[in-house]
Formats: sequence, structure tokens, C-alpha cells
Amino acid sequence: MNINSNHMVGFAAGMVAAAGGYYLYKKNQTRVDSWLRDQGIRVPNRASVDPESMTLEELVTEKERLEDVIAAREMEDAAVATDSQ
Repeated sequence: MNINSNHMVGFAAGMVAAAGGYYLYKKNQTRVDSWLRDQGIRVPNRASVDPESMTLEELVTEKERLEDVIAAREMEDAAVATDSQ
């Protein structure tokens, strides 16, 4: 199949549309994410906080939270592994 000018125009239009959509999403990210959550879509709640700007206490709290999540997932995986045997 040969690529002609129609393919190139379509590709360029798609790239412009994607860039525009991304720009609009980032500009309205909190509202869009909130609407998606209201619709039942699970959107990760990523804080836009730079770890470099966090205090030591905040970093330790986040570390402990992550360790708890990891431990819970490891226990779930272990339970699934023993149930399947």
C-alpha cells in the first residue's frame, strides 16, 4: 500500500487533534478527573506534589502508606497462591 498525501494530511490532523485534546485535559485535569470518578471510572489520584518540596514528616508518612499498600498486596497474592493450590 502506497502512502499518499491524504494519509499524511490525516496523520497531521490526528496529531493536532491529539495535542489539542491533551492540552485541554491538562488545563482542566481536576474537573475532568472529578467527572470521570463520578461516572465510576477509577482515576488514580496522583498528587502533583514534587517529593523534593515535601517535608521529612510528609515523606515518612508517604513511605509508611506505600509500605502498607505493598504489604496488603503481598498478602493478597499469597492468599491467591495458596487458594489455587
